[in-house]
Amino acid sequence: MADDFELPQGAGMMENEDFGDTVFKVGEEKEIGKQGLKKLLVKEGEGWETPETGDEVEVHYTGTLLDDTKFDSSRDRGTPFKFKLGQGQVIKGWDQGIATMKKGENAVFTIPPDLAYGESGSPPTIPPNATLKFDVELLSWASVKDICKDGGIFKKIIKEGEKWEHPKEADEVLVKYEARLEDGTVVSKSEEGVEFYVKDGYFCPAFAIAVKTMKKDEKVLLTVKPQYGFGHQGREAIGNDVAVPPNATLMVDLELVSWKVVDEVTDDKKVLKKILKQGEGYERPNDGAVVKVKYTGKLEDGSIFEQKGSDEEPFEFMTGEEQVVDGLDRALMTMKKGEVASVSVAAEYGYQTEIKTDLAVVPPKSTLIYEVELVSFVKEKESWDMNTAEKIEAAGKKKEEGNALFKVGKYFRASKKYEKAAKYIEYDTSFSEEEKKQSKPLKVLEIESQNVKALYRRAQAYIQTADLELAEMDIKKALEIDPNNRDVKLEYRALKEKQKEYNKKAAKFYGNMFARMSKLEELESGKSGSQKVETVNKEEGSDAMAVDGQSA
Repeated sequence: MADDFELPQGAGMMENEDFGDTVFKVGEEKEIGKQGLKKLLVKEGEGWETPETGDEVEVHYTGTLLDDTKFDSSRDRGTPFKFKLGQGQVIKGWDQGIATMKKGENAVFTIPPDLAYGESGSPPTIPPNATLKFDVELLSWASVKDICKDGGIFKKIIKEGEKWEHPKEADEVLVKYEARLEDGTVVSKSEEGVEFYVKDGYFCPAFAIAVKTMKKDEKVLLTVKPQYGFGHQGREAIGNDVAVPPNATLMVDLELVSWKVVDEVTDDKKVLKKILKQGEGYERPNDGAVVKVKYTGKLEDGSIFEQKGSDEEPFEFMTGEEQVVDGLDRALMTMKKGEVASVSVAAEYGYQTEIKTDLAVVPPKSTLIYEVELVSFVKEKESWDMNTAEKIEAAGKKKEEGNALFKVGKYFRASKKYEKAAKYIEYDTSFSEEEKKQSKPLKVLEIESQNVKALYRRAQAYIQTADLELAEMDIKKALEIDPNNRDVKLEYRALKEKQKEYNKKAAKFYGNMFARMSKLEELESGKSGSQKVETVNKEEGSDAMAVDGQSA
């Protein structure tokens, strides 16, 4: 059959045309596309899926001329025929027709000469300009995807995975694999599986790309071209791994055993949470929730500096009250009941200076690693769950907490308290006249408020947290109300100085960036060697560090 189906000159890959929209009934014949291909449905298939371009399909078929003369049959040989759909391995009529079939379907295709063997035919069995009939049964297919869309990595699914989720760039995956050369030589394999972060990759670039397309427990066969393997240089033998020759294509059996989700708790990626055990439900603690936890704090070298809570007596505290380091506090508010996680906290959200605990000394600017379990929590009551009296009481309490924090210089936390107080009484249409009177002093905290004191306080808090645009809005609003307020004017001057300082840093940052870009362009135009580029990259790193240091 493979010999019979050698393509005549000019046949090629399947064109990007949809041939699967026509609905067929058993016994009904219809045209597919606009080139004269006809399909008669003999037996319905299963489900709704059809094979796609690149998939490896397995069929039984019988081919005849229009006078019913049989010229070929896989059924007579007792061996199904396999080929890759849409890759030009068979005549165009097959590529187009079989793309419309479901698993187990049986159909008869009438294929005109232009989609078969054309003017030349296929002597001696198929005459020139012959219209052919094929009785085809689609037994099965294996999905084969060109996952980079450039022919560099083909993925054939051997075993379907579970659910629908795929690992993300930040996640840590556990895989098993065996990598071979095309002649079958095993160059590398895992005995018990290996763990790696997707962003870091493993073995060759194809691994990180492929696992992001896989589901849990999925098994695939990867065909990896040199650009996603080891390129024109190849790789020397390392440990138990065999050398990979230059320009080698690799065949890789890859299984995604499992993965641990890694969430970016903060936008700057300085607090990361790796989920070790999934929690229950969908509720998470809010700011002000009472949580019960067990955790162990470690340094990067593994030494323990803090332990809190046990099975018998979990550690209880309120979120948002600085009872644990900021990074751990934020991470806990992303967790579910029963969740266990490993939380990495950079110094900006942990300890900037050296601290001593009962268990160890934490050096300044250390990265902290917490293994934490959220045993249970009780959320702080949300405003929509309160009656008006409760809202007024809660707003008053938050205002007092904000004032206390402001007096000791904790401006960011103070501003959060003020904003929460304002939200409790933001919508007062259901308030009675008496309740409106009670809430009036508290409305000083609303952004649209006409109270200079509140605007002044919040502007100060915004300046401390570098939210300069929000600070300017509040100060301008305050000056509209009281243009002669001395304290507000002084604060406005301070804000202007902050803005000048910020603009200088920004100008320097962008100046450095454009200078570095110019250097790179000069190097590229001069076709400088790799050593020179490496030197520029090092200079870039030190410049960026300096700018970051100033920004901090």
